[in-house]
Amino acid sequence: MAHITLEAGSAALFRPGTSDAEIEASALRAMRRRNTLVRFWQIAILVFVIGMWELSSHLQWIDPFFYSSPSGVLERLYEWATEGTTEGSLWYNLWVTMEEALIGFFAGSITGVFVGIGLGRNRFLSDIFSVYIKAINSIPRVVLAPIFIMIMGLGLPSKVALAFIMVFFVVFANAFQGVREADRNMIANARILGASDWQVTRTVVIPSAMSWIFASLHVSFGFAIIGAIVGEFVGARFGIGQLISIAKGTFDAAGMFAAILLVMVVTLVAEYIMTLIENRLAKWRPQQQLDTQ
Repeated sequence: MAHITLEAGSAALFRPGTSDAEIEASALRAMRRRNTLVRFWQIAILVFVIGMWELSSHLQWIDPFFYSSPSGVLERLYEWATEGTTEGSLWYNLWVTMEEALIGFFAGSITGVFVGIGLGRNRFLSDIFSVYIKAINSIPRVVLAPIFIMIMGLGLPSKVALAFIMVFFVVFANAFQGVREADRNMIANARILGASDWQVTRTVVIPSAMSWIFASLHVSFGFAIIGAIVGEFVGARFGIGQLISIAKGTFDAAGMFAAILLVMVVTLVAEYIMTLIENRLAKWRPQQQLDTQ
């Protein structure tokens, strides 16, 4: 029977007897072409947006005082990196924010996974605590920043607490739902074979929920950064949020955009690292099929 495959969006008919290796090589070439095209358009859009921003600022189509320009943002970053900021070294302020976000991220993620799996596996406890979890989750987390600062002060604990709260509910909800979505037939088969509750949880439920958990981890580090920066914005001595607050108070648009750019780069690097870890820990998952339509 003739084999049919899609290359770069068009159907290509193989002659009878075409080997599987040739079909796979053709699919890989199509995938590389598609990835190259995606990267081209990503870079092209970025260059276009930055170029239009710079041109608009230079030609006074927009007010540089309020919108700055890419060159102005880079100049501010260079100034901060070489001369420091009004609140000390740029790298120290960045480290303060990263420390707060990382502690809150790991604490919130680990707690969210354990609580989500525990309540997901115990319907009685989940029924008891569900009303309290829903009540706390209904509170906009950012409004807790003044409360944490009032209770814990301007230092590290208040920012970590806010980052923890931002991360915990995202991870908990996905872990809980992932456990509830576990294949009931596989659980039943494991029990028939004599598996204990812990063995079922470890070998069936947790692997089934890993996709849900990693999906939450991809976005939760961004929430940890948001929690740390919002806490610093409300009240802090150091950190990127404090730099944004100072830039806002002095109408330094370049400084605000420079701080936002730093946060964006850090978050993208964390997302890349998280993807590498996920790919390493989830090798058991089947590879996604190439979609060139």
